[in-house]
Amino acid sequence: MKTSSERPVIIEVALNGSRRKSSNAHVPVSVEELTADALACLAAGAQIVHQHDDLGRPGELGGATPAQMAAQAAEFYRALYAQVPDALAYPTSNWPGDIEARWSHQILLAQAGLLRMAYVDPGSLNIGTLGDDGRPQLAGSLLYTHSYADIAWMMTQCRSLGLAPNMAIFEPGFLRVVRGYETAGALPPGAFVKLYFSERLAFGLPPTRVALDAYLSLLEGSHVPWAVAVLGGDVIGSGMARWALEAGGHLRVGLEDYVGDAQPSNVELVEAAVSLCQLIGRPVATRKKTAQLLGLV
Repeated sequence: MKTSSERPVIIEVALNGSRRKSSNAHVPVSVEELTADALACLAAGAQIVHQHDDLGRPGELGGATPAQMAAQAAEFYRALYAQVPDALAYPTSNWPGDIEARWSHQILLAQAGLLRMAYVDPGSLNIGTLGDDGRPQLAGSLLYTHSYADIAWMMTQCRSLGLAPNMAIFEPGFLRVVRGYETAGALPPGAFVKLYFSERLAFGLPPTRVALDAYLSLLEGSHVPWAVAVLGGDVIGSGMARWALEAGGHLRVGLEDYVGDAQPSNVELVEAAVSLCQLIGRPVATRKKTAQLLGLV
């Protein structure tokens, strides 16, 4: 059995999220920019790519039809797979609407042969930022909801379509839902969880070692690969990436998450993650090894 120091590291890169070029000129928006950025990040050591396709509608949150969302993502994926056929990529949620309106673009992409992984967020929470006085800000806040029925529906779709569920763990309760599915033998193949910590956002646990240990206690006995991410902060600068690597975990980086004094590119964030893996003494997974680690082959 490999020790944690010998386990290959999966690196996911979240290319843009809701970020705009006004905050960092390196944020990719167009299909051409997304493709170039994704290819560079894959070459640098990332294995999973996540993108948002709604940045062409400034000030709007979602509102596209599933067909429109699928068409936006498909253009990017076809360009990406033309260069790297075995890349793993998955899109964001469509918003607002019921679960079928929010998720069905992934069904269309899977039916077109363009998707092997899909987002499945197993819980609900308030998403927003903290003001200078420490209070959650009303402006830009969002009630991000996935009922148990929604979660069951997404799991069923993943299983029937052969999609690996990529699950964001915003709060500890999200992880308890995942463990429940795992215990029941109901998780679709390829399950991957990202433990989200937040600095400037008003949800979840802060990026501290105590917080990571709390999540690791919930993961005891689990066989689901896990990664860490710090939203509204710096997963490497906070120390979270090092603690996770030492504990046998994986990493998510990217401009969707990063907030700090620097103006890095996605490639630079991936390169920093790779350098940290080398420092800790853990190899970075190849795309083939990533598929094996996730149980996709």
